[in-house]
Amino acid sequence: MRLRLKRLFSDPLAALSLGVITLIMTAGAFAPFFAPHDPYEVNMSLRYAGSSMEHWLGNDHLGRCILSRLIYGIRPSVIWVFGTLLLSALFGALLGLVSGILRGKTEAVIMGACDVVLSFPGTVMTLAIVGMLGVGMENILLAFILLKWAWFARVVRASVLQYTESEYVKFAKVIGVPTSKIMTKHIIPVTLPDFAVAASGSFGSMILQISGFSFLGLGIQAPHAEWGMMLNEVRDVLFTKPEFVIAPALAIIITVSSVQFLADALQKALNPQLSAKGTVPVTSVATGNQRLAKGEVAG
Repeated sequence: MRLRLKRLFSDPLAALSLGVITLIMTAGAFAPFFAPHDPYEVNMSLRYAGSSMEHWLGNDHLGRCILSRLIYGIRPSVIWVFGTLLLSALFGALLGLVSGILRGKTEAVIMGACDVVLSFPGTVMTLAIVGMLGVGMENILLAFILLKWAWFARVVRASVLQYTESEYVKFAKVIGVPTSKIMTKHIIPVTLPDFAVAASGSFGSMILQISGFSFLGLGIQAPHAEWGMMLNEVRDVLFTKPEFVIAPALAIIITVSSVQFLADALQKALNPQLSAKGTVPVTSVATGNQRLAKGEVAG
């Protein structure tokens, strides 16, 4: 694990991306300390005012501080999305582990539910759920939880099935090692990389989706701040005052790009063979043989 982390941080782009994400989430978590003004304070005398020493990014159509709203917008745009991602990913990973280990009818039921969920386009299903429950950030996040778990269940199940066929796992079963111990010592540790890569890759797409729904007026409602909603609020002056679009648009671009760069670097750090063009990844069976030879199988 230390070697993988060292490999990850040896990539300057990955380290920079992680720093940017950490800075953004810290600013959002402690928004009252970082925001220079009240993001909800209306001052019509400053309507569409340009940048100044007091308001670095200017003011919006209600005279509110854009920088303050941008910082407060991190919470629904990034932090809430991250929390939703954790819930859906952990729930899906648990079901994937259960189906991959128990197999049989349990696997058939769980994978059948995954097939049903994944058979519909995610955006369409999200719109359908929002249409039934009503607009609002909470309903969109709930739709994400209800829909995205199936993808993580599939990923984790495939990883579990791959490693359960390894010789060191078969040997552990033969000598009578309990299934719970096999899962905690042999299966879960080796499936974590696949889970981490899948989760990090989904984070950026979820940020884009939540911003898109808010831009369409389906997400968080006024007067709360959210990056997609901030873009919606300035669309009437898109061509006359385009500078007011730059801040929220750049926030989305920088955050999503940092997440994607970090996801790519994480994938390469966890599986170095991917960075070598034309190199075939080492199979899990070979890894299992090495571990078996070293006596690392749980007893």
